[in-house]
Amino acid sequence: MDVHGTVAEGFEPVREAFAANFALLGERGAAVAVYRGGHRVVDLWAGTRDVDGETPWQRGTAQIVRSATKGVAAAALLLLHQRGELDLDAPVGTYWPEYKAAGKEHTRVWHLLAHRAGVPALDRPLTPAEAADPGTGAAAVASQAPAWEPGTDHGYHAQTYSWLTGELLRRITGRPVGEWLADEIAAPVGADLWLGLPQPRQAHVGRVGPARTPETAGGLKTRPKRAVAEAYADPGSLTRRAFAAITPLPDENAPAYRAAALPASNGIATADGLARLYASLIGDVDGGTRLFTPQTMELARAERSAGADRVLVVGTRFGLGYMLHGPASPLLSPGSFGHPGRGGALAFADPETGIAFGYVTNGFRQSVTADPRAQALVRAVRTALA
Repeated sequence: MDVHGTVAEGFEPVREAFAANFALLGERGAAVAVYRGGHRVVDLWAGTRDVDGETPWQRGTAQIVRSATKGVAAAALLLLHQRGELDLDAPVGTYWPEYKAAGKEHTRVWHLLAHRAGVPALDRPLTPAEAADPGTGAAAVASQAPAWEPGTDHGYHAQTYSWLTGELLRRITGRPVGEWLADEIAAPVGADLWLGLPQPRQAHVGRVGPARTPETAGGLKTRPKRAVAEAYADPGSLTRRAFAAITPLPDENAPAYRAAALPASNGIATADGLARLYASLIGDVDGGTRLFTPQTMELARAERSAGADRVLVVGTRFGLGYMLHGPASPLLSPGSFGHPGRGGALAFADPETGIAFGYVTNGFRQSVTADPRAQALVRAVRTALA
């Protein structure tokens, strides 16, 4: 496999790990980018643009990044807080009165970001067309009774995070979430990422699909624990219902789905776009604007939820909208914060080392929070810094 792009001196282990993902782990097409201190030190791509095609991946090829989108949505709400437009401790109903229904009147804004809102599933799942309509999704979560008392526990809001965050932003700014992100985050930072893909960009986005999953890869077991497997198999479990909040599953390659704005699941980005965004959360970045103040950065990564996750059935750690380093989602170091995308993508920042990381792929696996290919690249970055 020909690997294209560049690595700075000392980061050669990342190129080696990236090539090994194709040779050993069944990678079909992917890219990885790393910034250090706001400067790009890794920019690599290889393989095919489409998981089922032969067109070569080019620099600038983008892919859907699934739940890695959640970190972008979190940045939007934290920026509103930084600007004095959003009180994280205020009840959600302060900004969105309809949300006070069904016992949710005491839900705080930060509960939404830390997956403590208690509404990871819907009594009636939405169709893909309904899910793409922000008004329908917002009304569904506003009327939903919580599965637990908001604020008292945590569980991953796999799909409902879209309407919780998107509607809150719309109520505050009066603007659709995708439009606001384009103007207030992507453009100032110079990041190639979209929530609601514009028609002119469709040709630059690859087709995604399932990838071969070996029994073990990169030293990580890919077979889930029995309790996790049983939770996903049980149609009545909170786990299954949370991931099935949109039923049937959308066609992620359909132009209509890509044009929708679902902050939980359908952001589209290049690896460099994700890495560049995270670089802007922890410091100055070449040719772009720093987004977070040091105070906001610390808010983002301060632990708000930890322990047994009611949805993922493993121990998870969350800050405000970001997964934190831990066994379920290993990042670079204990101070890292970011978000994986189910079965592939990963993006995070590590303030102590100044590292910002982005990885995108067109081949998705069954893993939820720790894909072996992404983890191999993270280990290589750690080696490069040693």
